[in-house]
Amino acid sequence: MIELKNVSKNYGQKQALKNVSLTIRPGEIFGLIGHNGAGKSTTIKALVSIIDPSAGEIWVDGEKLADNRLAIKNKIGYVPDSPNMFLRLTAIEYWNLMATAYSISSENYQSKLTTLLELFDMTENQYGVISSFSHGMRQKTFIIGALLSNPDIWVLDEPMTGLDPQASFDLKEMMKQHAAAGNIVLFSTHVLDTAQQICDHIAILKKGEVLYDGTIEDLQVQNENQSLETIYLKMAGRQPEESQSVTSSAETEGRG
Repeated sequence: MIELKNVSKNYGQKQALKNVSLTIRPGEIFGLIGHNGAGKSTTIKALVSIIDPSAGEIWVDGEKLADNRLAIKNKIGYVPDSPNMFLRLTAIEYWNLMATAYSISSENYQSKLTTLLELFDMTENQYGVISSFSHGMRQKTFIIGALLSNPDIWVLDEPMTGLDPQASFDLKEMMKQHAAAGNIVLFSTHVLDTAQQICDHIAILKKGEVLYDGTIEDLQVQNENQSLETIYLKMAGRQPEESQSVTSSAETEGRG
């Protein structure tokens, strides 16, 4: 189980997260939903120890993250929001690096790698330099790297971005299977159809605050069974006065 307890993050005067409290249970696909800048990636980066919260605590399986970083990192497979890293390495060099970092045995590494290469259609590209790959191929490279150690917790930041339809479908099926086996999948997205398809639980964020924390079904019941898109835009989209301000500004520019 993952618990965020009143987690805040400040960057100077800007507060990227404001007292975020969430509980993510085994067996769940948990979706973080929000516009760009809502706090989704900041939440994830705090969980995977890329950044430290300014306040609050994060607990994983009863262990406090601040006191048990290495042990908790070994439980997590993380896909960042940008695949533009390790660009000078070949894909196989990156995967070898991940196998060493997670102390994966040679036998398990080869078996798992072969399975993932076939699934994501990357066998012929394993010796290619990452910088030469398309965005989608880079994304596949880092997804494979994250899953090599067969981690209990998958933390995926916008994982579908750039993937072809087959790879996107296969990843969603893997996410479902991983959660069904009693594990955790935490991922961020701003694609509401994807969230509605696969999430057991969602949190809607706006400007670093949690606007909703619960199931999609409960959210729809609370909102007269409107579509997730309609509910989301009502909660996290522009307020009427904001929309009017944008329209007025555009009209003014047009007259100018």
